[in-house]
Amino acid sequence: MNRSAALFLTTCLTAVMIHHGAVAATAHHTHSARQASPQAVPAAASAPVPVRARAVAPAAHVASGDEAIVVLGAGAARETQTVSHLAIQQYVPGTSPFKALSKLPGVMFTTSDPLGSYEWSQQIIIRGFDQSRLGFTMDGIPLGNLAYANDNGLSIGRALQTENNGRATLTQGAGSLGVAASNNLGGALEFTSIDPTEKFGVDVAGTVGSSGTWRTFMRVNSGVLPGGGKLYVSYDYQDANKWKGDGVQQQQQANAKFVQPLGDKVKLTLFGDWSKRAENDYQDLSLATIHQYGYRVDNITGNYALAKQIAYDYQHGLPGPPGIGTTNYGDIGDFVYWNSAGLRQDAMGYGKLDFQINDRLRGFATVYGHTNSGQGVWATPDVPTPDALGGSPISIRTTEYDIHREGFIGSLSYRIAHHTIEGGFWFENDDFEQARRFYPLGQDNVPGSTYWYKNNWFATQWQGAFNTKTYQVHLQDTWQITPALKLNYGFRSLIADNAAHQIGSNIGGVKGPDSYPSGSIQSSNGFLPQVGANYRVNAHNEVFADFARNMAAFDNSNTGATSPFATTIAGYEAIKNKLKPEMAYSEELGYRYHDHNIQASITGYYVEFQNRLLSITQGTGVQGNPSALANVGGVTTRGVDLAFNYQFARNWSIYASYAFNDSKYNDNVDSGGTIYATRGKDVVAMPRNLANVQLGYDDGSIWGNVNMQYQGRRTYTYENDVWVPANDIFNLSVGYRFHSDNWVLRGVDAQVNVTNLFDKRYAATVGSNGFVFSDPSRTFATLQAGAPRMVFFTLRKHF
Repeated sequence: MNRSAALFLTTCLTAVMIHHGAVAATAHHTHSARQASPQAVPAAASAPVPVRARAVAPAAHVASGDEAIVVLGAGAARETQTVSHLAIQQYVPGTSPFKALSKLPGVMFTTSDPLGSYEWSQQIIIRGFDQSRLGFTMDGIPLGNLAYANDNGLSIGRALQTENNGRATLTQGAGSLGVAASNNLGGALEFTSIDPTEKFGVDVAGTVGSSGTWRTFMRVNSGVLPGGGKLYVSYDYQDANKWKGDGVQQQQQANAKFVQPLGDKVKLTLFGDWSKRAENDYQDLSLATIHQYGYRVDNITGNYALAKQIAYDYQHGLPGPPGIGTTNYGDIGDFVYWNSAGLRQDAMGYGKLDFQINDRLRGFATVYGHTNSGQGVWATPDVPTPDALGGSPISIRTTEYDIHREGFIGSLSYRIAHHTIEGGFWFENDDFEQARRFYPLGQDNVPGSTYWYKNNWFATQWQGAFNTKTYQVHLQDTWQITPALKLNYGFRSLIADNAAHQIGSNIGGVKGPDSYPSGSIQSSNGFLPQVGANYRVNAHNEVFADFARNMAAFDNSNTGATSPFATTIAGYEAIKNKLKPEMAYSEELGYRYHDHNIQASITGYYVEFQNRLLSITQGTGVQGNPSALANVGGVTTRGVDLAFNYQFARNWSIYASYAFNDSKYNDNVDSGGTIYATRGKDVVAMPRNLANVQLGYDDGSIWGNVNMQYQGRRTYTYENDVWVPANDIFNLSVGYRFHSDNWVLRGVDAQVNVTNLFDKRYAATVGSNGFVFSDPSRTFATLQAGAPRMVFFTLRKHF
């Protein structure tokens, strides 16, 4: 931040501290009831019921710290933690809720921007499984696999504004049977939206910060309407410069939610989301580049003349410009690209009926829909712009996405004696279209031209249409055998039918790969069981155990990491009858303790990951066979998760988590006759050690926390010949809630967030550009640099 901004923050904080001295007595009196046990474990955390049954706080404007930051899932038969609405709101507005979830044991979340919202660098890994093998939902609606080139969903940041995030629940390992996900081998993350408030109200907020960041937000709650319903509508606009290089990251988004009771037994909920995002990319780096140039090297977006010269020299076999020093474009460094960007526009909505037929029988029915259009943009020197269209030696290459999906989710639950029997059905029809196209650039284009949608393409390299139909049914019973012993058991059946149709290729003179295949393939398993037990030793102690078997459906695109169609026709013919979907067998055993001030848990787990998919050369290399997907063996994972939440003094709390994960490949890999020694090697990108410590204070007026996150060393090579160093990053958040009879100050919150407090230089994301078997020269560009220290100031007002 500049000096003026820093002086402004200092002045605001000084005023806050002076004002707190004036109102301390009033604040103490007003909040004495809730300060008697601030951040105490809620009742649901000390009773043997799932924590997700607790009601979501209805308002985003929280006046005190009476909500626990993390709740360990007391009564659950598997490892479960819930991050509170309050914890999510203490981050900078616009921050991905994954940042809050990353404090949970076994969860690694990395990104190169301070808010965690830049999607190219987003990486979530839980117990060795990345986001492509985890389940994600929002109010029960499936979000897909959260890959950058997502063919079946969208990120949580595009589905829900952060100000409207309710509690978020993580179930490591198994995930619940009813979660609407076809890829949850390693667990499920279930996000929720807050409900409209009972009273009319308006919330406005503004955020300013480093790198020209600013964000505005407004939400209007209708209160209870004449027909008994209630509604909110909200909108935000966010703009920021990249913290290095040239470019911007922009988003605007709107949410609306309406809740209407239909008599005493039925409730209708309607939700809508619209989002538009444009992000210029940060450059992927290699260890060699970082060693020579540092972490701040980036695309040369601000120097179009140099980018044109590099492309011209490359295309004509000439020596590169001074400082580049080679005619081989692939070797001249990671940082000579001119520009790249990601564009996404989404609309999503659902309608849900909750109904209670009688005291024993209840259920819900949900219909939902989602549309997406997007482009992954890269300025390429490989294909020049035709002279008639501008003549630049550079053109814009896009990977284009178009999603239209709709689905139904339903469930019925019946209580009889000591049993609660529940069953459900999920169906989704997903039409996905993908294309690789080229767009012209002129001799005098400005950098900003790459992050707006274009429609004047001059070549289509390939284009495909894909359809996925997903069917899932589940049935389970919760048997309260004794007041202390509860047993959960059930199964689900999953079928995913994938069909691909290639529309065209090599249109416009740009040669692409041999034609991608058309065809169909199915992932199915009729019996995916799950069994869990919880034994409550006494009011404070419980033990639990769980076993689950899960399957992940294939991707369905021309670029998906586990898509059978991401190869040539010959490659597809070689694999289509022998490819198996990935499977996982998970076992865990754990212990929880909870009382008025302490929550603690320890969980040990064992996972067998089978039929791992990887794109390798089929047959021997001398045959010239294509690369295609193949089952290359399995992974064995052993680990321990620990979590501790302690309200050690009035207004003070400490939270700590630690995870040890030992994930190793079981087999060597044969790719085209070359044997890669991967057996016994650590899984890429997953550190063995993860730790979090957060010290928090909240007296109802002043609040703050300092958080440390530690990630052990990680590798991006399957043979483990290169390692990225460990890092420990500190973050600071402080705020003040005004309690005043003054109309101007009443309902005002002020908040300051400092990310990367000690300004560490480190590699955040490992594997942004994929993984390789070996990298002895350390030149594979697949790292994203972590953001330096950045400061943000937020002011909120509730009317």
